[in-house]
Amino acid sequence: MGATTLIHVMTINSNNTNIHGPVVDEVEGLIRVYKDGHVERSQLVPCVGPSVPLELGVACSDVYIDKLTNVWARLYIPIDTNSNLPLLVYFHGGGFCVGSASWSCYHEFLARLSASSRCMVMSVNYRLAPENPLPAAYEDGVNVIHWLKKRRSNSLWAKLCDLSRIFLVGDSAGGNIAHHVASRLVTAKDDLKPLRIEGTILIQPFFGGEARTESERSVENNTKSSILTLAASDAWWKLALPRGANREHPYCKPVKKVVVRTLVCVAEMDVLMDREMEMCDGNEEVIKRVVYKGVGHAFHVLGKSQLAQTTTDEMLCHIDFFVHHYDPI
Repeated sequence: MGATTLIHVMTINSNNTNIHGPVVDEVEGLIRVYKDGHVERSQLVPCVGPSVPLELGVACSDVYIDKLTNVWARLYIPIDTNSNLPLLVYFHGGGFCVGSASWSCYHEFLARLSASSRCMVMSVNYRLAPENPLPAAYEDGVNVIHWLKKRRSNSLWAKLCDLSRIFLVGDSAGGNIAHHVASRLVTAKDDLKPLRIEGTILIQPFFGGEARTESERSVENNTKSSILTLAASDAWWKLALPRGANREHPYCKPVKKVVVRTLVCVAEMDVLMDREMEMCDGNEEVIKRVVYKGVGHAFHVLGKSQLAQTTTDEMLCHIDFFVHHYDPI
């Protein structure tokens, strides 16, 4: 494992209208797209290197997956554990358009997740839209798994984990990515052997549609204090989907038949709640659903309240149980 820190930050410059023309798409305070295609992202969250407090008992390092596409990953490995660790491959949120494996909020959360679940965690820094619209992020996720297969025999960290127990995990847009990557991989599971996708863990996964749901229409879920509003959700889809597509595109939807066991973590105050609940209906044989009361979208990485913190601890316990104790549901 190399110790190279892989961080890229771009901040919004109000003077760029003169250079790149007018702004044609924007999520206020997060991203601007100019007429000539130039994209700017704000530094909403600080980017940090792969250092972890010693008391967590987790080692951390960055590795390149594909230098051509600049896809890389951050590894979290529990120190005082035996080999044969389950592997959680994690995809961060950010509407497919912002976010990074080096964001401090994800770095802190995933170090805790690795320690509490006794799992190796690989946090993938995938390509972002609109420069790389979907399905680029799905392709990066699939390529990560094939990269793992190639590296399983010549990497010390790969020898510490049980690659027949891979879980694809993600929150928000990352939950959508984990879900769609899993559906692509299970159709070619013989090609993955000895690797195996055992399950998915979807934390407030980002799905959409043209018709509005009750949770999307809720005024309480669309206040300025909400991390994800309906207006922002629509804007992310517009930036991430192939040109000309609307929110009825298959990328916006869960696959019709879920074939790997799945944990879906739903936030009660999330605009996405109804869509997440709907994906579980009719799939009870393979999907376990948990609803967290009183919290909103991304509470586990951006929530600062005591309720958000205690609910995150509760969710970490549910993830640990889902990974280590097979529950036929």
